[in-house]
Amino acid sequence: MKLGFVSDSLGGMSLQEVLQNAQRMGVQGIEVNTCGWSTAPHFGLKAMLGDAQAQKDFRNRFEDHGLEIISLNANGNPLHPTDPVQAEGLRGTIRVAGQMGIKTVCTMSGLPAGSASDTMPNWVVSSWPPETQDILKYQWEEKLIPFWIEIAALARDNGVERIALELHGNQCVYNVPSLWKLRDAVGPVIGANLDPSHLFWMGADPLVAAEALGEAIYHVHAKDTMLNAPVQATTSLLENGSLMDIPARSWSYITLGFGHGEEWWRQFCYRLKMAGYDGWLSIEHEDVLLNSLEGLEKSVTLLQNVMPSAPADYKPQDI
Repeated sequence: MKLGFVSDSLGGMSLQEVLQNAQRMGVQGIEVNTCGWSTAPHFGLKAMLGDAQAQKDFRNRFEDHGLEIISLNANGNPLHPTDPVQAEGLRGTIRVAGQMGIKTVCTMSGLPAGSASDTMPNWVVSSWPPETQDILKYQWEEKLIPFWIEIAALARDNGVERIALELHGNQCVYNVPSLWKLRDAVGPVIGANLDPSHLFWMGADPLVAAEALGEAIYHVHAKDTMLNAPVQATTSLLENGSLMDIPARSWSYITLGFGHGEEWWRQFCYRLKMAGYDGWLSIEHEDVLLNSLEGLEKSVTLLQNVMPSAPADYKPQDI
């Protein structure tokens, strides 16, 4: 496996500072945010599209620091019913990834409205009342699957081999069954960006999810979640309070090791290997209580201690 981080983890720094810190910490690459829910402070998507020299210069800056570009990240809601800019950002990201020879694009599945007359996304998380099933049928059959058939074709036309969908709340694809459902409908260009932090707060088990996804794991975000049991006891894990008010929340995104210890992350890495995954672990730092650089450094150190990096070579002796 190889270690890197999402560029927005250090979103307050210049690209040069991000590259210098990555090199100093000993990671191998950086995942670059391009649009969507990110202001993309390190990457000008419109300026990069079709500009071979700008793309070359951008790559050279990474190579000068001994770093790879892990992937481009277009996280957002490409199926927002009133904001087509997010879908266009995804399309642009795929095109520029193809032009730069980057094979993986990370994004979200998207979440449409609940009907043709709605103007806001609608996330269905229960089976009752019965109109929830009408919403799901509309979202999947009329919006989600047709959109992703189009995007998969665009990816193939541009040489992008893997679209890694983050299993994230408020998206149609948020767990293992929904990932497989879309992949079965669209084809193997669709895979998972397995981020354990979201599965934690939704009540799933990322260790079991890794086994269940197997060959469909195309990318891994390393992010932790603290489950705040005293608050959860009265509010549940269905949390809509401020992300900045950690003491009042039933769960919060947190620096690696502060929610789940080193032993858990060691098991996670091993389960990924068991599932056949030997790719990138890309740290996504979103802990609002810790300094960004300090939190990222602690996360890097933890993963460097537990992740396998050399090829397996052991076998029993012939006796």
